[in-house]
Amino acid sequence: MTIETIDTTLSDLRAASLRGACGSTIHLPGDAAYDAARVPWNVAIDQRPAAVAVPRDVAEVQRVVRAAVAADLRIAPQSTGHNAGPLVAQGLDDVVVLRTSAMTDVQVDPVRRVARVEGGALWVHATEAAGDHGLAALHGSSPDVGIAGYSLGGGIGWYARKLGLATNSLLAVELVTADGEHVRADDTRNRELFWALRGGGGSFGVVTALEFRLYDIPTAHAGMLVWDLALAEPVLRRWVDWTAGAPDEVTTSFRVLNLPPLPDIPAPLRGRSVVVVDGAVLDTDSRAEEVLADLRSVTPEIDTFARVPARSLVRLHMDPEGPTPTVSDSTVLTELPDDGIEAFLSEVGPGSSSSLLLAELRQLGGALGRDHEGGGALKRLDGAFVAFGAAIAAGPELAAQGQHDAHRLTKVLSPWRNGRSYLNFAETVVDPRSGYDERAWLQLKGIRSAVDPHGTFVGNHRIPRLVENLRVTD
Repeated sequence: MTIETIDTTLSDLRAASLRGACGSTIHLPGDAAYDAARVPWNVAIDQRPAAVAVPRDVAEVQRVVRAAVAADLRIAPQSTGHNAGPLVAQGLDDVVVLRTSAMTDVQVDPVRRVARVEGGALWVHATEAAGDHGLAALHGSSPDVGIAGYSLGGGIGWYARKLGLATNSLLAVELVTADGEHVRADDTRNRELFWALRGGGGSFGVVTALEFRLYDIPTAHAGMLVWDLALAEPVLRRWVDWTAGAPDEVTTSFRVLNLPPLPDIPAPLRGRSVVVVDGAVLDTDSRAEEVLADLRSVTPEIDTFARVPARSLVRLHMDPEGPTPTVSDSTVLTELPDDGIEAFLSEVGPGSSSSLLLAELRQLGGALGRDHEGGGALKRLDGAFVAFGAAIAAGPELAAQGQHDAHRLTKVLSPWRNGRSYLNFAETVVDPRSGYDERAWLQLKGIRSAVDPHGTFVGNHRIPRLVENLRVTD
């Protein structure tokens, strides 16, 4: 019997001990519900932990944490599993994946303009509830992304260049720590922990609830401009030039989309390769028309920009909803000069053979590039663009080809990267230090050492403790 086999057997025995302490909350390998419970949103990731826990409330979360610690097992908090790749790469043989998907309650206080959501709530839950009161949150581009993971890792949405990263609109985080205690972190209690949670990710505990600021945005001037792929070069050049002087009130993205001929895709786009610029302008309609005029001068074939309810923006980007097999890669760019534009188009423009479903450039700058007063570990996101390539991984060969093409895209753009990573978009293993400046990284390690001294929690992008090797896996 090998050492690996012995370790796996011991982990299985320790995981089995959880059943008596946590009952139906726990699913072990071989249980009827294990396979369904272990699958993350990104179904291309084969997530096989020692156990899966699906608690329904704070008390059950506490029982799972205490039982796992007693059994010498680590814990990986997870709401949806959109970004499960880096987690699985760390090894899950001695890990309990704690899914908060059963905890989705949302409460909105329209007077204080504050939302309180449970740890497993999705953005669609919050945007609908806030929209009922003419309010908006700093949500992402996909309705079924978990609010907790998105917010703890940063959060770039359609209001980002005006209002900044979503993580800096957090007002409080409630979580279960490694000793099984339920604590609240905010500006007055556990302030250092609150600082770390705002951008530091999931290495500090199991988030059971978040409170965040809502904004008086009942409507926005938003939509998309669409061209055939044949016009990718003039559109991209115009968009890059336009972003350099765009006001903070506008946030957009540029995408090359290779759309399959599926019935749920709008007929004008179905089965086509197109270029899309989408986004929102937080200003009057007349000002929005002025801002968008330069882009419209390239004459899009589809133009949907108009005054729309803010709650509709969560689906503006047309991101896939429901479990989806994907592979991707990303990088942050300081700029995209002419030779950078040529490099981007050489990979995904007309005549390329890329398998990518999308190749995207997210516009940064504005409030994203300025320190947020009183912000957390991720106060700002330097750079001009985040580049992101993704493919549908419907089978091993397609997954391998898609990952190869996503890596090729970021590789050809490497001369213009700024050395930082936006970890919410990093769905493969990267050095997590690249997500922070040196001072923030050191502080994060110190706070992790204080609140999780034995390395109980496993985040997608791991924040290590100051003293390494206290546990061989940390």
